[in-house]
Amino acid sequence: MFRSACSSPDAPALAALAAALAARATRTADEGPWRSGAMEELASSGALAGFVPVAHGGSGAAEPALLALLTAIAARCLTTALALSQWASAVRIICGAAAADREALLPGLAHGRTFTTIGVSQLTTSRRHLGAPALAAVPDGDSWRLDGICPWVTGADACQTIVTGAVAPDGGQLFFVVPTAAAGLTIEPPLPMLALSASRTSCVCFSGVRPTVTIAPGAAGLRTGGLATSALALGAAQAAIDLLAGEAATRPALEPIVAGLSAEHDAISARLTVAASEGVEPSARDALRGDANGLVVRAAQAALTASKGAGFVQGHPAERLVRESLFFLVWSCPQAVSSAALCELAGLA
Repeated sequence: MFRSACSSPDAPALAALAAALAARATRTADEGPWRSGAMEELASSGALAGFVPVAHGGSGAAEPALLALLTAIAARCLTTALALSQWASAVRIICGAAAADREALLPGLAHGRTFTTIGVSQLTTSRRHLGAPALAAVPDGDSWRLDGICPWVTGADACQTIVTGAVAPDGGQLFFVVPTAAAGLTIEPPLPMLALSASRTSCVCFSGVRPTVTIAPGAAGLRTGGLATSALALGAAQAAIDLLAGEAATRPALEPIVAGLSAEHDAISARLTVAASEGVEPSARDALRGDANGLVVRAAQAALTASKGAGFVQGHPAERLVRESLFFLVWSCPQAVSSAALCELAGLA
């Protein structure tokens, strides 16, 4: 799928992958991308390998190419794109592990022989009433013991490992790879959410769990609300714009609306590509995320408005797009992005 040092995925291969995922989208929305075969489709196409370094069995695609892939998948099946983004975040942290651990884990992940996911939202969540971190790491011999919860873990019951983060006694953060079959680990039933319930997002509880891999924080790093979240928002916005364009085919009055949203989409996409290629400061990254969030919400509402009453019926694409667009208002939003969104909703922006 990925050419060496390319700035975008191979177009025919990406089109074929997108079509295959779209064909599975209805089943994926019910069963999740692991059971529907969507994740296996990503593996066989070479998409997963793009996130893994060449030295560990992957193809090591460039960041702009990976974001273009996420955007295209999100336009066809946001559930699959969410699962892939969480897999990719976990892989990014594993790439900071010791050499032996990288060699043990990454080749299998690159080829879809095993699946992983990430649970780190607890690092920004405190048990204020107890004065304790949500997930604590306590020294235990030559390893660690994990106690607490990861409140949001996508596909926990479909993966062999979870990459998580916990707070050590000195207040520092450490990352760990934990088998989902580990003693003391309990995966609660998936949450029934407003949208994307097939992502099988669950709360995971730890009671004296011993991880198999420890990763130093400096090696891994954590970026809440990174560029992948904006890529998925742009993909979801494109799906709404495409639906609106379909309505405009027989209603010319909608053409300026499609043109305006498309131009905004292209401008944000260009900024995303530059950020991926050249790097981006946190404030500019947050502004990009805020603009992508605003676009996806407005584009989905425009698609619903154009679809009229039919779009308000459960099961219509516009109804689904509106629900899915709201996900971006709560998913991995830095405080600056959330505050900007609230100000805009209140007319204070």
